[in-house]
Amino acid sequence: MEAWTWWLVLAGVVVICELFTGTFYLLMFALGLASAAAASLFIGSVQLQMLIAAVIGSAATLALHHSKYGWKERGEAARDPNVNIDIGQQLKVDEWEDQGNGVFVARTKYRGAMWDVELRHANGSSGLFVIEAVEGSRLIVRPA
Repeated sequence: MEAWTWWLVLAGVVVICELFTGTFYLLMFALGLASAAAASLFIGSVQLQMLIAAVIGSAATLALHHSKYGWKERGEAARDPNVNIDIGQQLKVDEWEDQGNGVFVARTKYRGAMWDVELRHANGSSGLFVIEAVEGSRLIVRPA
């Protein structure tokens, strides 16, 4: 078989492997292998074809990694509204207890149960507050 056929068969095998992983990274390597197949039609050197496959596959992988579809930094789950449905919800606090250093704590009813609530770096006036984070059984809030 011709060299371009082997490159395309190898690209097909990589695409099939990608179907099992669910990522796009192996598709980028398959793109490099397909480009080597195209290069083999014009370039006879196998070493140059491999270099083209490696450079284009690596460049496509890096471009994917830095795009919006690439790896995401893991955020803190305690502050992620996609993990915890309480984040962003409002609650009412009637009275705060000053703990010093700008930290105020209270107990308030939220979702039918009593919760410990903590307010950091703000004054302890009563009113509506928005949940910023959940640390164990304590709600971290900010003024609404």
